Amino acid sequence: MDALADVVLHDRAAVIRDTLILSDLHLGQGERSDIAFPVGDGSDVLDRFEGLCRRFEPQTAVIAGDLLHSFRTIPRTVRQTVEGIEAVAEGVGVDLVVTPGNHDTMLDAVLSAETSPTVRIGETVVCHGHAEPKVDAGRYVVGHDHPAITIEGQKRPCYLAGEGVYGGSDLLVLPAFSRLVAGARIDDMRTEDFLSPLVTDPGALRPIVRDTEGNETLEFPPLGEFRHRL
Repeated sequence: MDALADVVLHDRAAVIRDTLILSDLHLGQGERSDIAFPVGDGSDVLDRFEGLCRRFEPQTAVIAGDLLHSFRTIPRTVRQTVEGIEAVAEGVGVDLVVTPGNHDTMLDAVLSAETSPTVRIGETVVCHGHAEPKVDAGRYVVGHDHPAITIEGQKRPCYLAGEGVYGGSDLLVLPAFSRLVAGARIDDMRTEDFLSPLVTDPGALRPIVRDTEGNETLEFPPLGEFRHRL
């Protein structure tokens, strides 16, 4: 199986068949005092989510974990953004499902949409990726590690894709949907540096970068072959 079979990549998200998948919104991260740039009110997330829904017209939208950032509090702006996401989904007729991540300890206090540890799309299973899934799949789609790569001195969010790299199954790792998340620079990361237990051989994963200005997808060789050129 090709890890990118039937997958469309766009704006840090993925579409498989009639399902839109995005991960790691980390709503509320901007409330932290150490954020060194202006904090948005969630409008960026809402606008981009709505744009993806209208562009691809999915039947289901899956947020693959870490919708929230804080473990302890839910700021008013976060509540408003979550309500806005649910309103967008309802307005365009999209079923919203969240597969909770390790940051989503307070999800029940703010979300009314459906939650599930995993979501299956044919042979594909979507989950956050912070723990090993309890269901078998031909391909897993996860978030959690926020991959980014430096190309020509510029750090860019990236996807990671590999065939048969997790127990014989394919793997697709999504970048963080939030633009406030800096991303983990994978250029020199080894297996032990990744947080997800599904990443067992990062050298076999191909970095994939969406060039938004050129509206093209740039796919690089497996990291093990390509690392020395970064």
